[in-house]
Amino acid sequence: PGNYYNQGEIRKKELEQSCLLLGIPASSVTVVDHRDLPDNPALQWDTQLLATFVLKHIEANNINLVVTFDAGGVSGHANHTSLYTALRYSNIIVLNLHPLSFLCLGCHVLTLESVNLFRKYISILDVPISCFLSRDALFILTEKEAEQARRAMQCHRSQLLWFRHLYMLFSRYMVINSLRLL
Repeated sequence: PGNYYNQGEIRKKELEQSCLLLGIPASSVTVVDHRDLPDNPALQWDTQLLATFVLKHIEANNINLVVTFDAGGVSGHANHTSLYTALRYSNIIVLNLHPLSFLCLGCHVLTLESVNLFRKYISILDVPISCFLSRDALFILTEKEAEQARRAMQCHRSQLLWFRHLYMLFSRYMVINSLRLL
């Protein structure tokens, strides 16, 4: 539940507020509270355990598209990269061993492309580069959508340290997201 700084309940409420602002009702938000999946930017989560949680959630909710981080986790956050590893494990290795693989469930996975530091912080100036480079999906937000994304980020008050304010101003991820199929 985002309890790295003992703020799990606060962060859960912030997540629900952010999702609501984006049109996702609280009833559609699932927070996994498991002792082996602690919120810790330096800790890799257990691949098989996380894959099991994700696959069960996909099946129970008839999800047909998952958007997650790539191997770089955008910021290198170990929990983010763990999600990618678990989804890759589920999609490739489990395909032959487990009846709940993504393909069997009719679910596709898109991964958010991690870019180098220069591209990450040139905001809208990254549009020509992103358009030129190969990818499976490219989302460029309108001014209204970018403002909605900023408001959603601002719901996470407990995490809005000084550098996240700079992130909201300069990061391409606030306006441009390039994704690849897993």
